[in-house]
Amino acid sequence: MSIEIGLISDTHGFLDPQVAKAFADVDEIWHAGDFGSIEIAQQLAEIKPLRGVYGNIDDPVIREGFDENLRFQCEGVGVWMTHIAGRPGRYPAKIRRKLQSDPIDVLVCGHSHICHVERDKQMGGMLYLNPGAAGHSGFHVTRTLLKCRFSKGKVENLRVVELGSRGRKPNHLNQ
Repeated sequence: MSIEIGLISDTHGFLDPQVAKAFADVDEIWHAGDFGSIEIAQQLAEIKPLRGVYGNIDDPVIREGFDENLRFQCEGVGVWMTHIAGRPGRYPAKIRRKLQSDPIDVLVCGHSHICHVERDKQMGGMLYLNPGAAGHSGFHVTRTLLKCRFSKGKVENLRVVELGSRGRKPNHLNQ
């Protein structure tokens, strides 16, 4: 069996209408923090089942409904989702210690606003997934999402979805 996942982060209170189209074929949506408002979480949950963590800009309402960290299994793949995790080779000490003491297969995070996918050889080949920012707030140039399939202990068919420039709202979906 397999499950299609849509990864999103750093919406900062803006949900592009293209997200519903981009995630129409996924089974779950995972939001890696900085929803910006509880309405964004509610809108995403109307599209598909939602898992998420809160980010540094999220208010107490969001923090009541979401945890800072989520660790779970998805189709035989160990996943840890947190908003602020650094990046391969530059994890904060607390994150690095946790990755070393309790290894996982996939780390999903946000915060940087930059889409970044990398196998971290120093962490046993762990897959690092940061979908970038889907909102307009921040310094990123292009708004992005990630999509992938979890199947039989593997992450497959990983792809980037570009939503357009940070400063303008496009009329079409580029995949």
